Amino acid sequence: MVNGLFSSSNYQGLKKMLDATVMRHEAIASNLANLETPNYKRIDVDSSFNTELSRAISSGSNRDLAHLEPRIVLDKNAPAPNRDGNTVQLDSELLNLQQNGVAHTMQTQFISSTIMKLKSAIQGRNL
Repeated sequence: MVNGLFSSSNYQGLKKMLDATVMRHEAIASNLANLETPNYKRIDVDSSFNTELSRAISSGSNRDLAHLEPRIVLDKNAPAPNRDGNTVQLDSELLNLQQNGVAHTMQTQFISSTIMKLKSAIQGRNL
């Protein structure tokens, strides 16, 4: 049961989503820290990650999921540079930070829920 619970493609996919959320938080923090750095280019998690993750989860293959890793890249969709060449916009980054925080909370709640089900099963309780 334990192996089935933690090796399911949905659970593994959720862990990868959580990895991407943590990495996105690091990217946002870097963007905010470099808000006034001349010629700094905004970074984010590669936009293709979500598509690749959805495909891997729908295939049901843990092997595909195991090889999938989020990575930080320059944001090709960043707005035109300011006069100093910087592509970071404070209001957008703060909004991204808030959205990423909500996503992280939801993902950790789903993982916690899975662990609580296992704990209840071990203790012999019904949910």
